[in-house]
Amino acid sequence: MSKKLKAAIIGSGNIGTDLMIKILRNGKRIEMGALVGIDPNSDGLARAGRMGVATTHEGVDGLIRMPEFADIDVVFDATSAGAHVKNDAALRAARPGIRVIDLTPAAIGPYCIPPVNLEQHLEVGNVNMVTCGGQATIPMVAAVSRVTKVHYAEIVASIASKSAGPGTRANIDEFTETTSRAIEVVGGAAKGKAIIILNPAEPPLIMRDTVYVLSDDTDQTELEASIEQMVATVNSYVPGYRLKQKVQFDRIGANQPINVPGLGKFEKGLKTSIFLEVEGAAHYLPAYAGNLDIMTSAALATAERMAESMVG
Repeated sequence: MSKKLKAAIIGSGNIGTDLMIKILRNGKRIEMGALVGIDPNSDGLARAGRMGVATTHEGVDGLIRMPEFADIDVVFDATSAGAHVKNDAALRAARPGIRVIDLTPAAIGPYCIPPVNLEQHLEVGNVNMVTCGGQATIPMVAAVSRVTKVHYAEIVASIASKSAGPGTRANIDEFTETTSRAIEVVGGAAKGKAIIILNPAEPPLIMRDTVYVLSDDTDQTELEASIEQMVATVNSYVPGYRLKQKVQFDRIGANQPINVPGLGKFEKGLKTSIFLEVEGAAHYLPAYAGNLDIMTSAALATAERMAESMVG
């Protein structure tokens, strides 16, 4: 077994705690070094203590003062967009070469969607995991764009209200802006749009995502194969990720154009509709919280691949 890299997680809420448990259970090249919070009474910090993980409730400054910090190779930030800007600056001042994986919409570093562009960013000091909706849907946009030119992609992420914590609710604007931009930068769409729906249904429903793509016409069999291959790739690190139904195709002609915001009329090409669901692994969070599970799973997959490139 190759040397493991030690990780610290900033944020002892749902996402940080779930990520900690994933590392403890499934980490191959990554192991826990510390869990960092700001609430001394948080369940995450208490759970970490019971599991033998070093903790601090004094935020990033407390982490930097910990003796364990000297051995930390990678830091996951599961706080908020605003907090991440300060956390990254403090970490850089203390250890300029430290690797940071950002699970907030702050997007200081480049967007990272593991099956699409992780290999391009293995040496980057700070990578941004976009959003839960981005992790679920951008691979599908990329699967289309590697076959044909994508003019427009729109994603709708529907998540259970109970799985949207205060961090998610406080960052709704950042969610839509970051996801929309990443659909273009990473997914390859000329224009992207993102919508998030907080579903209050009881019992809570698992994450559902719809992806609409307008592209140049192409062979539908080849396109469907590309999408299914990408689904299998994401499923390899997010076991609850799957197609809800078969991919749907509609040819668009000049007699039935579609009005696209920011692009005008789309008069000829192919409309591809992809319907997904993401069930969580229920390591710490309920199974319906697939939106949180896909973020922690993608972040761990990113760290594992970085560790592989760093230590072999």
